[in-house]
Amino acid sequence: MVLDLIRTKRAVREFTSEPVPENIVQEILEAGRLAQSSKNDQPWHFLLIRERETLRQLSECGKYAGHLAGANFAVALVVQPGYDFDLGQAAAYMQLAAWERGVASCIASMWEPDKAKTILGIPSDKQFDTAISFGYPAKRPGKIKDRRPLEDVVRREKWV
Repeated sequence: MVLDLIRTKRAVREFTSEPVPENIVQEILEAGRLAQSSKNDQPWHFLLIRERETLRQLSECGKYAGHLAGANFAVALVVQPGYDFDLGQAAAYMQLAAWERGVASCIASMWEPDKAKTILGIPSDKQFDTAISFGYPAKRPGKIKDRRPLEDVVRREKWV
């Protein structure tokens, strides 16, 4: 059930060296491809990265992107500028599909997007500032931190 995946999904930054089978990688990418998008524009491209050296280089493009270096693989999320929400949908779908198969993940922000684009050969007219690391978790993810109660985040009909 999707809600169970959402309840248990954690950001994992340490991975085992066990390779993720190609069929599971394909399922994860397929989940992103099938995500909804504004007017069905599907403005994204997903760049699959497995090379250790490339993952290491990307891990140096963001203050909190170090987990990319230890990932089994990563997906660079490339989009036409202005489609951030659509790209977020694709990212969430991929992460949930991965978690369903026992594959953990974590978002990496590229604080140096131009450097990251150069590493991957991404054209200058494309937006690339987010990648996702994937792999089997090195340790069992902890319990989710407390979330605000639903009544604290939901308002009905009007703000007041």
